[in-house]
Amino acid sequence: MTSTVHTAPPAGAATAVVSERAEPKSARHLPGEASMWAFVIGDLVIFSVYFTIYMLYRIWNHQMFLESQQQLSQTLGLLNTLLLLTSSWFVALSVQLARAGEIARAARLIVGGSACGLAFVVVKAFEWSDKVGQDFVFTTNDFFMFYYMLTGVHLLHVFLGLGILLFMWRELGTAAQPRVAMLETGATYWHMVDLLWLIIYALVYLMR
Repeated sequence: MTSTVHTAPPAGAATAVVSERAEPKSARHLPGEASMWAFVIGDLVIFSVYFTIYMLYRIWNHQMFLESQQQLSQTLGLLNTLLLLTSSWFVALSVQLARAGEIARAARLIVGGSACGLAFVVVKAFEWSDKVGQDFVFTTNDFFMFYYMLTGVHLLHVFLGLGILLFMWRELGTAAQPRVAMLETGATYWHMVDLLWLIIYALVYLMR
């Protein structure tokens, strides 16, 4: 009669397996797709070059920049900042609710975030039309050249972001099980748009 002997794995190996299974995946989780993070980093590098060139021109022509800056509306700049901050907050909450399975509430928050983004566009269009009406145009001086260039390129990012928010809303409204990674990817882009505006607001509207 043959007996079978079962040998237990070494204690250290067993402990390692248990530790690996017990480690929460969220501790190693990067929200969204890696490709979006690569895009965000690249975009931030490009804008950093723009900001550096702006600062150099400002140093060389400080008085002219200061006088031109006083023609901007601090109220409209602050309003747009609050709109984008609120929009980003709505989008962040939406992703959290989607993770928790509260899809209907997540979709409503995306609508709220999109509404704030559209309001930002309306305020910016009003501000531009007001400046043009006062004959402050792209060719007026170096300050207004940078003003229209920086806010214009950022506005293109806002339009793209609004399109991404639309896709997020559709994902929440049509998919049986919305892809959280897709929502995180869209939110990552929208938060970058918010961050870029905060820097533009500080440099173009506030810095003296």
